[in-house]
Order: sequence, then C-alpha cells, then structure tokens
Amino acid sequence: MTHLWVRAEQRPNEERVGLTPEGAAQLIAAGIRVTVEESHVRAIPIDGYSAAGCEIAPENSWPEAPLDAVIFGLKELPEDGTPLPHRHIMFGHAFKGQHSGRKLLERFKVGGGTLYDLEYLVDENGRRVAAFGYWAGYAGAAVTLKTWAAQQRGEICGPVGVYPGKDALNAELLAELNATGAPRPRAIVIGALGRVGTGASDLCEAMGVDVTKWDMAETADGGPFPEILENDIFLNCIFARPGTPVFVPREALNAPRKLTAIGDVACDPDSDYNPVPVYDRATTWEEPALRVATDPVLDVMAIDNLPSMLPVESSEDYAAQLLPSLLTLTDLTSGVWARAEDTFKSHIERI
Repeated sequence: MTHLWVRAEQRPNEERVGLTPEGAAQLIAAGIRVTVEESHVRAIPIDGYSAAGCEIAPENSWPEAPLDAVIFGLKELPEDGTPLPHRHIMFGHAFKGQHSGRKLLERFKVGGGTLYDLEYLVDENGRRVAAFGYWAGYAGAAVTLKTWAAQQRGEICGPVGVYPGKDALNAELLAELNATGAPRPRAIVIGALGRVGTGASDLCEAMGVDVTKWDMAETADGGPFPEILENDIFLNCIFARPGTPVFVPREALNAPRKLTAIGDVACDPDSDYNPVPVYDRATTWEEPALRVATDPVLDVMAIDNLPSMLPVESSEDYAAQLLPSLLTLTDLTSGVWARAEDTFKSHIERI
C-alpha cells in the first residue's frame, strides 16, 4: 500500500501544509495510507486529520518512518548532514545552482533516497501542477509596500508576521500607507501574467497603487531596462532559469533612479541566474528589508516563504491544486512523479 507521511515543518514562521483533512480523506478513500505528524505550529489543526482517518505520529518523527513511506513536507529539512534514504516530496531548492542545494543532493546520494521537487512537478506541457505563486506575490507586494512606507518615515521595514487572512493584512497595510501622507508609489511588476505576478498586481491595485505590468514580451530583448529605475517599486515575479535577463544590475545602485524598493518575490539570491544581483542573501521575517544603497536608499525585500504570512488561504489553495497529483502516488513510474524523478536523477548524476 502506498504510504504518504505528512511531516511537521521545522522552519521558523512556517505554518503551511500541502494537504488538508478533506484531501487526506480522498487519498484514504483511494487506498493510500496517510500519516500526519503532530505540529505545534500548523495552521490547520490535527483534529481534522484524525477525523479524516489519518494515522497521527509524533512531531518530527519522519526519520523513523518506514522506508517505503513517501515523506511529504514543504520547506527544507534541517541541515544536519544526515543521509536521506526515503523518497521526499518538498521544495528542495537544489536544481538551479544553489550552493546549499548541492549539500542536499549529496545527502540523497549517500542515503539512496529520491527527491520529488514540488517546483518540478509538471504536466506533459512542462507547466507546474501546483504553486503557491499567487499568495507569494500577494504577500511579497504587501511587504514591499511596507518597506516603501517605512522609507517615507525615514526608517527601514520592521518585523512582519502571520495574518489570519488577507482582509486583516489589507486593513493594516492600507492604514500604514495612508499614515505616510505621501501619494501612492508607482510599481512595475515583471512576470505579471503568471500566478506570482497576478497576486502582486492584485495587492497593489487593492492599495490604490498604479501598476505597470510586464511579462515575456516586454523583456524579450534582454535589456537593459531603464524603465524599471523610473518606478518607485519593482516586483520581480519570474521563475529564474538559464537565459533570464538581468533586470537590475549592480550598476543601478549608483545610477540616477526613482526606484527605492525591490520586492524579489522569486528570491534566488544564490542562484547563478539571479536577475536582481544587487543583493546576496534572503531577508527574514524579523528583518524583511536589506538596504543595498543609501543615496538614494534602495531596500530589497526577499523573504523566501512569503505565503506563510497567509497560511490558511495559501495552504487550502495549494493543497487543492496538488491533490489530483497526490491521488496518482500509487504509480510513481509515470506522469508527474516520473518526470520529477527524471529531473532528480539528471542532477544527482552530476554529484
């Protein structure tokens, strides 16, 4: 029997989950055994999973799970160097030249396990079957506007946290923007036709921010893109890959510009393909903005688990997208799982 083991997240500020109790009930009805770990932070309570028929395991007990179990989580595992013998479903951040990704792949190679990277679960046309993109864009735009508002106060953006829903986030942000007394900033979104860009644009429009929406057609010539520097805010919402143009080069730090806040929602600072190479590390919930220039100021927001700010909405949305693929876990030799395994094997061979 196929056994899916939903682990607790161990990353700080991570309350999301990729499977709801309703989805778990469907998996069980389809003949899949489901174990869900207890969690002191998960936004969806454990009671619902128990009522759905899931087996309940202690928090962070997945290393002792049966070797035939498929371990399912969202964010990265603790970087303790231990071999990984299980099959894992998660965001590995290991296939785009990330330096920490090589260490993860080495752990899989030593342990003999397999990574089904959620970012690389794709249909026959190469399109991702599930993504947190919309809520990443929505929350990322919100924190970037908070960054801009802090600049109007002569400050740098303070800590951010979890919201019970988007209405609470919107109300707080609207009051913060109004309190600046300044006209709304102008923003440019690159990747505006995708899920991430749509979320970012929706948040901006909800706040009364004028948005210029660019996508592949507007960036096809490869740059440079001086128009970006003519906006107050730039929101990068594209999936970086080989050939992705540089949108804000390092020279922009000393160039004439209106741009004072960048929201790098894609957040791949240690990737070889980073299109915003003016910063070198992700930012955090405690320190959301990294100041990279002072005259005039330029702050970069690059939090890499943005949907966690809205954990219930983002979990329910993502879980609904992913469930049809989880229902096919009984056959790992075809479809999305076979494609994901091929991607993993192509990278593990280079280790």
